[in-house]
Amino acid sequence: MTTNMQPKLSRPARSPAASQASKTTKTRWAKDAAQSVMWWVISLGLFIGIWELVTLLGWTNTIILPPPHQFFAEIANQEQFLAPRIGVERTGGNFVLLTAIVATLKRVLIGLVLGFTAALGVGGLACYFDLFGKLTLPVITLLAPIAPIAWIPFAIMAFGIGDGAAVFVVFIGIFFLLTLATVNAIRNVNQLYINTARVLGASRRQVMFKVILPAIIPDLFFILRINFFAAWMAVLAAEMVGVNTGLGAIVMVGRQMFNAKLMFLGMAVIGFVGYLLDVGFRQIQNRVLWWKDASQL
Repeated sequence: MTTNMQPKLSRPARSPAASQASKTTKTRWAKDAAQSVMWWVISLGLFIGIWELVTLLGWTNTIILPPPHQFFAEIANQEQFLAPRIGVERTGGNFVLLTAIVATLKRVLIGLVLGFTAALGVGGLACYFDLFGKLTLPVITLLAPIAPIAWIPFAIMAFGIGDGAAVFVVFIGIFFLLTLATVNAIRNVNQLYINTARVLGASRRQVMFKVILPAIIPDLFFILRINFFAAWMAVLAAEMVGVNTGLGAIVMVGRQMFNAKLMFLGMAVIGFVGYLLDVGFRQIQNRVLWWKDASQL
């Protein structure tokens, strides 16, 4: 009797040099992250300390400009820690801080995804089809300088009071500028890459999706990060005038009730969440865009 014994395939062992390099990279990343957190804490602590000191010396009116410990106490005094009751009643129920954060994040992220996808598609078509570019780019260039906040009245008339208006404002806030950036990035792709792909037999479509798109995505992602803050401010402005929920609505209710603590609490949460989102975008940029040198991001 003969038995066919096939060798069992095993995963190749990792070399000691590769393991050491991976360990060194993780150590360096942990060290950089620790230093960033340290300087962030020092910077924020210094800012809050100066604010508290100025208030303690009586140089400000605490009714108009309350110190941080007073408006942060609005969270500590709530019945629930993660979803505190703000204590402001409007049509639709009570404001809940965690619900407001989720509502604002949902509007911003939906608007960013739609705007980024549409800008990438329109910009690519404008470069791929010359006639399409000649018909659309002049109008896009004309509309690009209009601030997103200027679109809020139209958004409310077109979509009513609700998420649609806020998402539209975010979409408008990034679509035009990102479309022009896409066209500019495509036109500035190194011609050597394109010529090499054509010599190797790549079709026009393959050049677009296999060469040009990977070349422009890192730059567009950076522009998206820059425009994120504009979109973040735009959706908050839309929430102040056209939506009954969200962080912007909390700030507006604080203003209407002349409740400075509520107002500054909303502003602090807005800044903190925006900072965390930018950090998240940066980590995605560094890890997903692997074909781009991290030092150039």
